[in-house]
Amino acid sequence: MKKRFLLTVCLSALIVSMSISCKGKGVEGRYDGDELNGNISISGAFALYPLAVKWSEEFQKMHPGVRIDLSAGGAGKGMTDVLADVVDLGMVSREVYDAELEKGAVPFATAKDAVVITINADNPFAGELMKKGISKETATKIWITGEDVSWGQVLGTNDATPVHVYTRSDACGAAETFAMWMGHKQEDLRGTAVFGDPGLASAVQADKLAVGLNNIGYAYDEKSRKPNPGLLVVPIDRDNDGVISSDEYFYDTKDDFIAAVSENKYPSPPARDLYLVSHGVPTNPVVVAFLEYVLGDGQCHNVPTGYIGIDEEKLQRGRELLKK
Repeated sequence: MKKRFLLTVCLSALIVSMSISCKGKGVEGRYDGDELNGNISISGAFALYPLAVKWSEEFQKMHPGVRIDLSAGGAGKGMTDVLADVVDLGMVSREVYDAELEKGAVPFATAKDAVVITINADNPFAGELMKKGISKETATKIWITGEDVSWGQVLGTNDATPVHVYTRSDACGAAETFAMWMGHKQEDLRGTAVFGDPGLASAVQADKLAVGLNNIGYAYDEKSRKPNPGLLVVPIDRDNDGVISSDEYFYDTKDDFIAAVSENKYPSPPARDLYLVSHGVPTNPVVVAFLEYVLGDGQCHNVPTGYIGIDEEKLQRGRELLKK
């Protein structure tokens, strides 16, 4: 991995703020008559966390005897925790590796999300960036090779103002998926490394010359549906012609962006599926019931919460796994 400079972030405070609670793997659940009782523990990707909170809240309303302990700490932590049987389910925001499948990881595709390029809203070159966008080739020069070290190089001018590049310090699906778009891996990404989606968004909001990457749940405000204060989402120049056409521009609101991803106007990666992962096919009736809910009625919360629905074929594949 190339040398990085770790931005000081209070990890413990962040993890606490992002957690409902984390008490380890739940005991085997049970039915008492018609009522479901037991615990479920879930950890992992920041990308899936807001939707998992919604699913958990709604499921616990239907089943007051169930307690769901949920925490965000990155996709890598989610996968590590679930394979070590520390939690019942891991939230993973990337494809599951063959080596993880061989260890017993069982992925359930639950939603779709995307990683976007973000800049500070007061970036002095914002106007030109929104017109020209950033192509895969330019992104590779910024995050991988370090060739585009000034905003002039990014925009094709002689301006020497430096680009302040940011990436993620934790093993995460967002950075892995973003790097995959450029044909690389997360460890190839250069820049100031920051822990977590919220931390990276905050770093870009504090630096007028910054460029970073975020899941859409942290790039856009859930209430206004517009980019979070202090952030702008930069269009991707898919055809590499140096101009963002009307067909390439759909970033003003979260709803416009979600619609574009659904119509495959945004490249995949960095659009990607989001997974709940178990260690082996789960047998705990509480965990099984929760997954059945997520793969069924719970899907109605995907779009209102700011996510994209998953293909019915993938949902059905997950339901069939639970019947084995």
